[in-house]
Amino acid sequence: MASTFSNLGFILMATGENSGTWGERTNVNLQRLDNAVGGVANITITGATTLAYSTNSDTTTYTEEAGRSAILVFSGTAGSTQTVTLPNIEKQYLVNNGSNSILTLTAGAGAATVNVAAGAKTLVYVDGSDEVIEGISATSPGGSDKQIQFNDNGSFGGITMGTAGQVLTTDGTTASFGDISGGASWQAVITADPANATAGEGYFADTSGGAFTITLPTAATIGDFISVIDYAGTFDTNNLTIGRNGHNIQGTAADLTVATERAGFTLVYVDATQGWLLQNN
Repeated sequence: MASTFSNLGFILMATGENSGTWGERTNVNLQRLDNAVGGVANITITGATTLAYSTNSDTTTYTEEAGRSAILVFSGTAGSTQTVTLPNIEKQYLVNNGSNSILTLTAGAGAATVNVAAGAKTLVYVDGSDEVIEGISATSPGGSDKQIQFNDNGSFGGITMGTAGQVLTTDGTTASFGDISGGASWQAVITADPANATAGEGYFADTSGGAFTITLPTAATIGDFISVIDYAGTFDTNNLTIGRNGHNIQGTAADLTVATERAGFTLVYVDATQGWLLQNN
């Protein structure tokens, strides 16, 4: 009875086979296993490349083959897009594309391939039926799988890193780093109407020198807001007026008079019927 092979090409010796060479072939198996678990293959890309992988039950001397390795490190200056054919076996690979080419990873005639950008790193696996699948992916709000590729140049997936404290945001098509938003952008203390208030801003209003008006923005969309704080504790003696500027406030077509000492509040726009509503008061 002849030897057979495992998925990764290990020699499965039949009972009583390979007398006198069993030890050498067992060592070959162990070396193949070692390579599959932690081996690094360095491959120079000069064009379309097929990674070496073979099965041979007569082998008593180990030969390293790139297709068995756990980690594939590519280099070279072939340029453009180059095809790399992986062995059609059930196996995963960590791919480091240090070449200047886009690498299209394939395992034969299957439709599923993975493109790895120049300078990118990613994890893929072959399912044993000609398909190469992304091993690291994220689903965008639009439903498409987006590959996450970690690069050596301070970026990942083609996105340049932002600055400290920024967050990664996406619209489902593109992604970028930006500042965390959501709170008011507080302005210097005001003692008079700042013309039209700006949505998203906060105002320290000082009425100690006399009452005045803060006029709401001319145009508003749902979620726009302004915040106001009584800077000097004088709203009770010199009232602050919020000019509605054509909008309703709390569902009423009237300006809002604030006469509470140390008042602090936020107005949020909802629609044309209710206009600006008090978030807190």
